[in-house]
Amino acid sequence: MNVPDAVHPLPVELESDGETRRFWPCAVETDRGLVLVDAGFAHTVDQLEAGLAEAGLALSDVRLAFLTHQDGDHAGGLARVVDRTDAVVVASERAARVVDGTEPPRGSDPGDDRYEPVAVDVAIAGEATLDTRAGPAHVVPTPGHTPGHVSLYFPEESFLLAGDAATAADGQLNGPDPTFTEEMDTALMSVRALSELDISRTLCYHGGFAAAGSDRLADIAQRE
Repeated sequence: MNVPDAVHPLPVELESDGETRRFWPCAVETDRGLVLVDAGFAHTVDQLEAGLAEAGLALSDVRLAFLTHQDGDHAGGLARVVDRTDAVVVASERAARVVDGTEPPRGSDPGDDRYEPVAVDVAIAGEATLDTRAGPAHVVPTPGHTPGHVSLYFPEESFLLAGDAATAADGQLNGPDPTFTEEMDTALMSVRALSELDISRTLCYHGGFAAAGSDRLADIAQRE
């Protein structure tokens, strides 16, 4: 998988309705420890730890937990990660209101069971930058899948961590999944904005790696 050396995909698997579903959190090296990008489910944190160990890293190396958005498959394991690492939690302002329990997750009522709320230490209002060993990682607002969705762009590596702003299948980069996207028109505007960046490779939370970027994203935005 042709990702930057400082980026470590951490695939986790879930059995659902007789099939295995795979999700793609990842860790990014910095001079101060690891940034964990999305946390998976509570019951997949052990898989995250095993993936880190295979890369010669440890869960205790995580210093910052960064969420692309608030859905349970991204934030459900956050409480366990924070309990075990004391990581600083970063999310968009819109996502933070769900992650910390102020608002219920989408599609649920306030009394429904939900993942354990976690305080967000840094709520991002717009763009921001993280310093990493893969160069600066720009936080790019990519709303549509959810209102507060963000992606991470590494210009020095022409690399995108898309979250759910795009998907992949068998190495093919695709658009956001319409079944789970709240505002498809807005999501496609985000795809169009991403296509204007210099991206040649992409890691999607659903579908994994694709050796594609700007040109393919522009095609997706135009066709949809």
